[in-house]
This record gives sequence, structure tokens and C-alpha cells, in this order.
Amino acid sequence: MMWPLNPSQKEVLRFAISCRVLTLVLQALFNAIIPDHHAEAFSPPRLTTSGPLDQIVEFLLGGLSHWDAEHFLFIAEHGYLYEHNFAFFPGFPLVLLAGTELLRPLWGLLSLRSCLLISVALLNSLFSVLATVALHDLGCLVLHCPQQAFHGALLFCLSPANVFLTAGYSEALFALLTFSAMGQLERGRSWTSGLLFALATGVRSNGLVNIGFLMHSQCRSFFSSLMVLNPVRELLKLMGSVFLSLLTLGLPFVLFQYYAFTQFCLPGSARPIPQPLLQLALDKGYRITNGKEPPWCSWDLPLIYSYIQDIYWNVGFLRYYELKQVPNFLLATPVAVLVAWATWTFVTAHPWLCLTLGMRRSKITKTLEKSYTGFLSPGVFVYIVHAAALLLFGSLCMHVQVLTRFLCSSTPIVYWFPAHLLQDQEPLLKSLETMPWKSFARDSPPEQKVTRNSIMGLLYNWKTCSLVTRCILGYFLAYWFLGLLLHCNFLPWT
Repeated sequence: MMWPLNPSQKEVLRFAISCRVLTLVLQALFNAIIPDHHAEAFSPPRLTTSGPLDQIVEFLLGGLSHWDAEHFLFIAEHGYLYEHNFAFFPGFPLVLLAGTELLRPLWGLLSLRSCLLISVALLNSLFSVLATVALHDLGCLVLHCPQQAFHGALLFCLSPANVFLTAGYSEALFALLTFSAMGQLERGRSWTSGLLFALATGVRSNGLVNIGFLMHSQCRSFFSSLMVLNPVRELLKLMGSVFLSLLTLGLPFVLFQYYAFTQFCLPGSARPIPQPLLQLALDKGYRITNGKEPPWCSWDLPLIYSYIQDIYWNVGFLRYYELKQVPNFLLATPVAVLVAWATWTFVTAHPWLCLTLGMRRSKITKTLEKSYTGFLSPGVFVYIVHAAALLLFGSLCMHVQVLTRFLCSSTPIVYWFPAHLLQDQEPLLKSLETMPWKSFARDSPPEQKVTRNSIMGLLYNWKTCSLVTRCILGYFLAYWFLGLLLHCNFLPWT
């Protein structure tokens, strides 16, 4: 992002900050007025007594600590004590601990958990805002259409995964690292991009899929130089680059698996565990680091992550396809339809480009790049493949209800395609864009109201919007709001 900010960047930043503040306020309100549901979720005992200030922090920010957020907070506070904790990668807990260091003046007044909750609220709000800016920057680079890049970034502020971008989950940090890495790669800074992708892998396991971006970029460079340079030398260079990319992105995952191996599979690795946490392990059947050696230690490739996903979460091919899971499939249907529709739209628009895997560099390709901007720009190809791969894997092998936050924090397609539909099929948006920086006129009739933020302009003129616009914005806003209402009170959500 270049400084000083242009008007669209300022508006994106302003809207992102407003949405984060509103999210924090609403989660506190919902958590206060709605009794928590008694869910069978991970709930470790508190080892320290809560003072008056701790109770205030819990009252204001307690809604951010529910469901999987409790795992991240527990890991940041106590480390990886239980076997199932290793399903959660260390990047985000380490960042939370760094955040608590900034709160050192409050250590005498607040417990570590309260400091961690404050870190969650501040850091994830910051990460979400920066991810919005990174997505806007990426959109400008890839789409070559400032309007769609702008609308996509605004839609990210209203993400269906909104609550997970603020609560104690790793989605906000992962989105920031992933979108920033994609932007650096578009600028040709492969080393910086690789480093950011590697950091993203240390935050979430699906960061490993991002190796495809580096490999695709390297292959395109190889085919572009094949006709003018020594092909043997270029092939060796390509093989070396691919190997380094695999090593860089895979290293965080490998190191994390090795750390788990040292904790559970090597003699003398046991460490003292506080009695309340030890009692919890006995009551719940959690395997601890000084217990009996688990079966995965004897595997040829001892991966604790695969073992946990299999044994604890029952994750596997088609395992989630049960009649009782129909409500969760319905919950994930909108984002699945969105990505599938986006893939079909792009493939039918550029069948030959897709058949050649976006590698072909010819006069026809250059003509395509000049003829198509926005979502149908040829540069979107690799992002479409990435989104389709995530959708396919998530639909067949994961707990389907997490598909919304899984896709919304990993791929820009979820925001670029709706932005494309709005620009292509909403007549009112075209009139708003003719006067994009005029303030809202209080005395004008509803059909003529114009705001700086064109998405808000559509909301102000909801009744005159097309059906497609109302479906898109209705979906984004409904999940944005319901996620806060349900998740912050221990009710099931995506």
C-alpha cells in the first residue's frame, strides 16, 4: 500500500475499523443479555482467582473466548499439555503471548488470561483491518479494476466469517499473511512472498496449499524464458526453486510435528502439570505429555496432526456425510455455491486458458489481458484453482460447517466474485459510481441517496436493489450478525 492513501483506501480503512468496533460492541452486548448455552466444549479450570478487573474483562470480552478460542487461549497460557492441543498450530498463540508483553504494565492488575483476552480483541481487530487493506491492494494488482477491488475489500469487512475474524481464532492472522503474501508474489517479490506463506503455514495447516501459488509463478517464468534461454539450465533452476518453495512452506509444519514427537515419543520429555489440569485430563480422558506413548509414535511417518484429525475430530473422506449433519450442510451451502458459481463462470469464460493451466503466453493471451478486467481477468486463474481445491477438500474431507470460515479467511474469490456480480448486475451501483465521493444528501429521496461507501449506498437503497444484490448482501449481513449472536453465547455456528 502506497502512502499517502487515496480516497478509496481511506474509505476501506475507515469502514474496516468501524466494522471491527461494532463487532466488539455487539459481542459484549449479546454475551451480556443472552445466557450462555451449556455446550460440551473444551473448558479448562482457572488456576488463579479472578479479581474485580478480571471480571470486567471477562464481562466485556468473554464472548471472544468460546469454542476453539478456548484452545488457543489455553495453549498461550499453559503450552501444549494435552495431545488434542496439537490440532492448533502455534503461530497464533505465540502472537498472543507477544501481545501480552505489550500489556506488561497491567500484569499486576490482571491475570494472564485477562491479558490474553485483551490481546485477542486488539490484535485480531488490527489483523482484520490490515487484511482488508491487503485484500484491496491485492485486488488492484490482480483485477486491474479499482471498483471491483474496492467492493471486494468492503465485502470483506462484512465477511460471513466475521465473528472468527475477531474472536480468539487464527483466521484474521492467517488472512493477513495469506493476502499479503499473494500481493508480494504479484509484485514479483517471490522471497518475501515465500516467507509470508511460510508464516501462514505456522498459523494454519491449510497454508500448505499455498505452495501452488509459488509453483505456478515459477512454472510461468520457466515457460516464458524457455524459448530464449538455455532450457536445461532453466529446468534445473525451476527444480531448485520448487524444492526451496516446498522446503520453506513445509518447514513450520515439520518442526511442529517434530516438537510433538519430542513431547510424547521420547523418554524423559515429561514435565510437571498443575493438579487441576491433570485432574481434567483424568476426568475427560485427555492424553498428556507424560502419559503412555500414543500409537502414532510408532508410525513410519509419525504425524500427530493426522492422528488427531482422525481420532479426536473424526475428519476423513466422506465421514461427515450423515443424515444428522444436514443442517450443517445447509449452513455451508451459500459459500459453497458462491465458489462453485465463481469457478464455473471463470472456466466458461476462459476454457482454453484453463486447459493450458494459465501457462500460455501468446498474442491471444495478451489480448485477453487487455480485453478482460475485474474477476474475468486471466490473472484470476490461479486464485480460482486455489478456491476450487479448498472447496473440494473442505466439502469431502472436513467438518462441513467450518467451510464458511475456512474459505472466507483463505481465498479472495469469496469477495471478488460477489463484487463482480454487484458491478455486473446492479444498475443502481453504476449510478452510485458516477458520483463516488459525494456525501449523503439528507433531503434527497431514497432512490437518489449516495454515500462514499457504495456498499452502504446499496443498503440505504435496499428496496430498489436487484434480486442478486439483495441475496449477496443479505447473506453477508445475516451471517455477519448471526455469527456474533450465536457464537458469543456458546451456540452452534459455522
